[in-house]
Amino acid sequence: MHIRLWQKQSMWLVALAFLASCTTISPFNQKAYEQATSLKVEALALMDKAITPYATQKQSVDALKLNMEKAYEYVKGLPQNEETANQWAIIKDPSRHSLGGFLKRWEEKSTLGYTYIQEAKGEVSEAFDSVIGLESGKKKADTAHK
Repeated sequence: MHIRLWQKQSMWLVALAFLASCTTISPFNQKAYEQATSLKVEALALMDKAITPYATQKQSVDALKLNMEKAYEYVKGLPQNEETANQWAIIKDPSRHSLGGFLKRWEEKSTLGYTYIQEAKGEVSEAFDSVIGLESGKKKADTAHK
């Protein structure tokens, strides 16, 4: 009798563990979404200023980098959010063809050409859209477990 009861309880525990493991991505996070959309707008506006010397915009660049780092650390700290954190890492990486790489090139060259800026803005915009899409595609916390 005790063995059957134990078997039933074990089956329920296994079923619950399985259901819990099915959630592989964190629920929608309003703050992460707002950070991504806001930083996208700020980044694209700042990129337009790359036709002027970097030194004149250094303070704005530093502020943007700090805010990107905050956004990255925030999403990295959310459970089951590796994909979004990885996308943020790409955006801010100075060795990649995204915002971090653009800012590094601007600093090295002092000014950038209009055509290059427009092409880079397209890539950066797509990278931010990936983060925004990842976040907006998540289920709301109140519906994630239904």
